[in-house]
Amino acid sequence: MLPRKEEFLEATTLFASVVKWLVLSIFVGAVVGASTSLFLKLLSISVNFTLRFEHYYFFLPLSFLLSTFLVSKFSPEAEGHGTEKVIEAVHRRSGRIAPAVVPVKLAATILTIATGGSCGKEGPCAQIGAGLTSILASLFRFNDKDREKLVICGISAGFSAVFGTPVAGAIFGLEVLYVGKLLYDVLFPSFVSGIISYQVASMLGISYSYKSLVLQGFSGKLFFQAIGGGVFFGLVSFLFIEVMEVCRNIEKRINPYLRAVVGGMLVLLLAHLTSRIYLGLGVDVIDGVLSGEAPSRGAFFWKMLFTALTLSSGGSGGIVTPIFFIGVTAGHTFASLLHWDPVIFSAIGLVALLAGCANTPIAASIMAIELFGAGIAPYAAIASIVSFIITGHRSVYPSQILYMPKSPSVKVKEGEEIHRVFPEVRWRRRREGEE
Repeated sequence: MLPRKEEFLEATTLFASVVKWLVLSIFVGAVVGASTSLFLKLLSISVNFTLRFEHYYFFLPLSFLLSTFLVSKFSPEAEGHGTEKVIEAVHRRSGRIAPAVVPVKLAATILTIATGGSCGKEGPCAQIGAGLTSILASLFRFNDKDREKLVICGISAGFSAVFGTPVAGAIFGLEVLYVGKLLYDVLFPSFVSGIISYQVASMLGISYSYKSLVLQGFSGKLFFQAIGGGVFFGLVSFLFIEVMEVCRNIEKRINPYLRAVVGGMLVLLLAHLTSRIYLGLGVDVIDGVLSGEAPSRGAFFWKMLFTALTLSSGGSGGIVTPIFFIGVTAGHTFASLLHWDPVIFSAIGLVALLAGCANTPIAASIMAIELFGAGIAPYAAIASIVSFIITGHRSVYPSQILYMPKSPSVKVKEGEEIHRVFPEVRWRRRREGEE
């Protein structure tokens, strides 16, 4: 046992740490909640303005070109889908993010989404939140460890304020950095930041869409259906990640400005050949499918293609909102083919695809409860876990660090960024006498 003096010093030190991070995380939550609200309101105004014009998406090549110019000229760190760049900053630069990222990301994302680019709003909010916390850390000359903590709080606060899921947002910020590891030392400030950010955004007029699903008791049949759904959603996650990777590899070989124009024209052409519902955020489609509206059978694939082309052609935005779109439409299609409940599997698909694509099964399971009620918890959780496993050692966030393999039968190099990992399957026969 510790001497009483040491016990007292330990308790005092821990209490001081709680007070320190309570103050800092409240401040971070308030700042990120306010900045996220400003971004969402500006985005809403811009989208409502452009929608007044029937062919607003004809400006896609120009908006991709302007976005490419803004990012390459003023802040290369603002490229892509936001959260990925924050993960990269934490792992490679101890969370250091250039101040220019904040205004450039805001402007480039509004340009992209308002003209029909297929991407989300959470990545920019996470990057703006992380950028503001990085600036705060520099002003107060925090050490690298504290800077990383603040930046993670920024991710959690941004996610919470965008989707109205403070607990899932807090866990997402802790879970998304590593595959197979949670940062318990950031648990307290991350939760406080997420909750405060959500409350500030709500007070500033940001509204959220929740749909409570009433499920009576536990159903063994639905539980095993959810496991089957998890396998399907894992395969859809796998496909989406591969589509993103193919488009990313192609775009690396093309001049950025030429890529922006060509990519914008391709998205424009696809909208004419398929449907305009795949442009922009797609929130109306998500809400409609969760209310029982049937999407076209290939909707989830088309959204994958639109999103991959947008983000690989210089468009700026997040990737989680498209994941939700793909998840609900894939879930509805899957359930309809098997004559299962399409609304329940649309909801499960929304979170299970997030678990597979982002390697965040815990955050996804909690998000299901916050969005759809406690009744869906066992089914959403098991589907999210299975999807996470089936997706394999890949991610929409290539800079995630792989901390452990998803199966002992798969050999991987641990501690590497996941895009550098090449899994090797190994089948071992039990040796005689081996336990």
